[in-house]
Amino acid sequence: MSKQAVGGTTPGGAYSPGIVAEGKFVYVAGQVPVRDGIVVGDTAAEQTIVALENLAAVLAQAGAGLADVVRCGVYLSDMADFAEMNDAYQETFPEPLPARTTVGVALAGFKVEIDCIAVLPSS
Repeated sequence: MSKQAVGGTTPGGAYSPGIVAEGKFVYVAGQVPVRDGIVVGDTAAEQTIVALENLAAVLAQAGAGLADVVRCGVYLSDMADFAEMNDAYQETFPEPLPARTTVGVALAGFKVEIDCIAVLPSS
């Protein structure tokens, strides 16, 4: 199997922000609403937008965009924020929306984390 690390954001631990596998699939690690080490946004909607901007930055480094995403995982610190996250998410992604799983989890100081799998566009 061939794999290549992708940048785009600064990892908060021992992982790559993204990996391109087999020259076709982009796996993006969970992106959070952090810029320069600081959580950005107070609401779930604001934090969702920042997390998706970070996700898009990793995808761009790999040569992909939000339209190429086929699956997302969304992790919420409070499931009561689902509707707010969902509205921001739906406004950010183009149709057709990717498949998605959303779960409630304990997060480290933020409301949302989002990961994804994308397929690189044909060249």
